[in-house]
Amino acid sequence: MAKKRSAKKAANKRGRPSPTRRAASRKNVRRIDPLMAPVKGAERRDVGHVRLEVGRAGDARVKRMIYPPGFRWSKDMKPAVGTDWCMHAHVGLLAHDEIHIEYADGCIVEHDAPQIIAIEPGHDGWVVGTEPVVMIEFDFEGDTVRRTGMPDAHRH
Repeated sequence: MAKKRSAKKAANKRGRPSPTRRAASRKNVRRIDPLMAPVKGAERRDVGHVRLEVGRAGDARVKRMIYPPGFRWSKDMKPAVGTDWCMHAHVGLLAHDEIHIEYADGCIVEHDAPQIIAIEPGHDGWVVGTEPVVMIEFDFEGDTVRRTGMPDAHRH
């Protein structure tokens, strides 16, 4: 009987455990970082060591990209894509860690989370440090440059 009574005391009016009781029971449960957890409603695939999750939002796509430590576009993606530089425009939020971008003219831009990003086509990029890079991007597939008003290439 004592167990039933203590469980009843720990429950609120709707019969659910009180917030303190729930919090105590969660202490031993390891939570997944929401930045790394699977995205509900997104299609998931791995491309060139990058975890890519894509979902539609009207005419746009919303993407979460997780780049592993040690990733470099010219090493990991170039063989699969077949171009000398990444020709995608990246628009969104760098949510975790640091990435460097190098353009064909030798200009290097350092991005450190949290930061809004707008990366023009024609670049190489690499993860800096030992943590994965998480980027949340918005694109219009082959029409991102025009629809976002970005330049079609890096300029000073």
